[in-house]
Amino acid sequence: MTSLPESSALERLTSESLADFLASDARVGAQAWTLEDGKLCVSLQFADFVQAFAFMTAVAQAAEKAQHHPEWRNVYNRVDIALTTHDAGGLTERDLRLARDITDIFESMTAVPRGQSFAWMATNGR
Repeated sequence: MTSLPESSALERLTSESLADFLASDARVGAQAWTLEDGKLCVSLQFADFVQAFAFMTAVAQAAEKAQHHPEWRNVYNRVDIALTTHDAGGLTERDLRLARDITDIFESMTAVPRGQSFAWMATNGR
């Protein structure tokens, strides 16, 4: 896993460095997370509203601990997430860290079929 120095946590990532980081880190790769309007985005589906809300609660706790909060929207069993660092005016290491935390939470809350990835789960609504 590629990591940026701690001192760069609030420095804006260049397009090139973001692309390099995403390409080298399968857990936040372009298959599940996408770049939209300068934000790192993902759309997830759950079994029902209760599971989606439980996921949001777990992400809220991780975000609070990191002092970095997502933009998100929930409609029934779907959660749409967008990450950016407003203070830096774009994406930073903080967004990549939170994306990894969100991926971990999603994988821990859903039954990932053996040999399948977070990207498969996000695409297939599991």
